[in-house]
Amino acid sequence: MPGAVPGPTGGAAKNAAARGAALAREKLAQAKADAAKRGQLPREPRKKAAGPRRESGDPQLFGRAITDLLADRGWREPVAVGGVFGRWHEIVGPEMAAHTTPQSFADGEVLVVADSTAWASQVRWLAGQVVRRLNEELGDGTVQRINVQGPQNGPPRSGGLRVTGSRGPGDTYG
Repeated sequence: MPGAVPGPTGGAAKNAAARGAALAREKLAQAKADAAKRGQLPREPRKKAAGPRRESGDPQLFGRAITDLLADRGWREPVAVGGVFGRWHEIVGPEMAAHTTPQSFADGEVLVVADSTAWASQVRWLAGQVVRRLNEELGDGTVQRINVQGPQNGPPRSGGLRVTGSRGPGDTYG
């Protein structure tokens, strides 16, 4: 993010990059599975594209071939989102990326999970800037809102014994 405070470098940046690459691979696999459900398998014959006709054996620029493949299979947006999720640490800054993870994208909403309630509040406060930055990467209007979730588990409890049932005023007497 512009103006983001530089965070830890070295190992933390490498971990964030590895985590981002794994997330991008996961999103690409999800996009392929979704395409297979729609019946758009990679071995299906290609639809004829408008434009200059080319013979099947003629060479084609690699970038153009990939762009055509993504468009034909309906993978353009899922791949773009996976790429953004894979570069999350570059987009939001290393400090925020160390404490947040994008989980999913659906209907213009990005689900972000924070590792603490403080970071969840921080992301909610900066949601407008994050949406603007994501739309710079994906195209205007692609991301409309961010849904932020805090940690799913509370702090670890110490000790082995637990009292079950509800607590109430009777617990303080006696």
